Amino acid sequence: MTNINTLTLQVADVEAAKSFYDEAFGIGDRLRFEQATPPTSGFRGFVISLVVADPAVVDSFIEPAITAGARVVKPAKKSFWGYGGVLQAPDGTLWKIAASSKKSTGAPLRVVDSLVLLLGTSDITASKAFYVDHGLTVAKSYGRKYVEFEAADGAVTLALYGRKAAAKDAGVPPEGSGSHRLVVGSDADAFVDPDGFAWSPASLTSDQPLSAQPRRADAGGATA
Repeated sequence: MTNINTLTLQVADVEAAKSFYDEAFGIGDRLRFEQATPPTSGFRGFVISLVVADPAVVDSFIEPAITAGARVVKPAKKSFWGYGGVLQAPDGTLWKIAASSKKSTGAPLRVVDSLVLLLGTSDITASKAFYVDHGLTVAKSYGRKYVEFEAADGAVTLALYGRKAAAKDAGVPPEGSGSHRLVVGSDADAFVDPDGFAWSPASLTSDQPLSAQPRRADAGGATA
């Protein structure tokens, strides 16, 4: 089974990004950085989610992130599905911090239960088939609305929404163009998916330059 081991964000200032994310989320070496600023505008076609235990844990991430420089896109609040909010990091990446519980459970603060990469796709059915062909195993599937793949312990979970649904959930307009500014590091070979997201072996994203890795300038209308 293919697993996602790292997410590499392309940023203008690597040291500034490291400082922000250490203070805001502290999620360790699953998040990497490359100094690069390929053209991008609007919604980049993805959201990274921190799934946590309860509202108190959500707030324990959101408050330090705002102090560190994150912009509030959707304030944390209760909804029919639980409690959570959306922030935009200084580098432009959208982050959703959420819990399915609406009440505090006494869970330890600043502990992430799972890290989820949510891609907004132009065709969920086609993307689902593509990822299955590349070694991922479907865990949940709700037609053309949502797909989630299995992930080993400590790996990043991959989930798919339609592009408009992903943008709506994040609280941003769906329009966007240019680079995703994201490279997905996995234990599979390098490839580019139907929406222009570049995947590379995780060892490359951690130790070697990414400039030679597959990348698509325009993600079919998605901001990459």
